[in-house]
Amino acid sequence: MRHVLLDLDGTLTDPREGITACIRHALTGLGLEAPPPRDLDRFIGPPLAQSFRILLGEGHEAQVERAIALYRERFDSTGIYENAVYGGIPAALDALVRIGCRLHLVTLKPEPFAQRVLGHFDLERRFASVHAPDLGARDVRKAALIRQALEGQRLDPRRVAMVGDRAEDVEGARENRVASVAVTWGYGSRAELEAARPDRIIDSVGDLPTAVAAVRAQP
Repeated sequence: MRHVLLDLDGTLTDPREGITACIRHALTGLGLEAPPPRDLDRFIGPPLAQSFRILLGEGHEAQVERAIALYRERFDSTGIYENAVYGGIPAALDALVRIGCRLHLVTLKPEPFAQRVLGHFDLERRFASVHAPDLGARDVRKAALIRQALEGQRLDPRRVAMVGDRAEDVEGARENRVASVAVTWGYGSRAELEAARPDRIIDSVGDLPTAVAAVRAQP
């Protein structure tokens, strides 16, 4: 594999503290009782609009938009930094570069925030490109972002692997005929990942370069 597409939340960094605190801030700002932080783990990764529709119920689009605004109010100043790079990630990224891979970030986190996270943790210099939604985008699918990366960078899908922690990363890769490596240190359960049928599942950050080198292109 010559090009590696990498997810951000749950793959490179652990954003639990910031994301769950911002969701709770949004819900309490709407006058609602917020679930405990651990009950919000399933909302780490999916688009905000989708998460708030589940939390608020369908048919409350005005509340969903207000919740997103409240979430970003806190995230912009505080929540974005309540985050941590998983141990071993910088070394694994450097190892991928050494074996001849070019790295591309593909994340559902809005592009301005994704860029700030990369810069804050000194990861941006390792990436050739970033593919993420605009702040105003809603319900963007990972498959569409993978397609954007392939087309924008003129990549041959046969020479690309997608690395992520959720089923949508695997399914988006398959839709674009890209190989997939699923990681278990993020927020997708092993059952979720196994059901998505990635080409590889790995449990250790240190296994990432070997797994990427070993996966085959989609037929």
